Amino acid sequence: MALSESGAGVPEDWFVDPVRLGVPGVRKDVGDGDPLSWQSDSLCAQTDPEAFFPEKGGSTRDAKKICSSCEVRTQCLQYALANDERFGIWGGLSERERRKLRKRAS
Repeated sequence: MALSESGAGVPEDWFVDPVRLGVPGVRKDVGDGDPLSWQSDSLCAQTDPEAFFPEKGGSTRDAKKICSSCEVRTQCLQYALANDERFGIWGGLSERERRKLRKRAS
């Protein structure tokens, strides 16, 4: 571990960019054209992925609770609908709920 030039005992690499850590809400849209850039702000990326892919008949409550406070929920749901995601909780909705949403939109 390298120390700063002042020798005060603070490592030069003490700062970790929150974007690299995946801290939600700190990434600014840089307009890089990446259609999946919203994923770096998703709360699900910081939690147990098994909650978002429950076994048949398993509870979706925990995943939906996380989704309810996620700032990229809309982008997530749009992605799932556009890509016909068949499994898991996306944007706070299960596959059955997304199917119903698609039928209503038709």
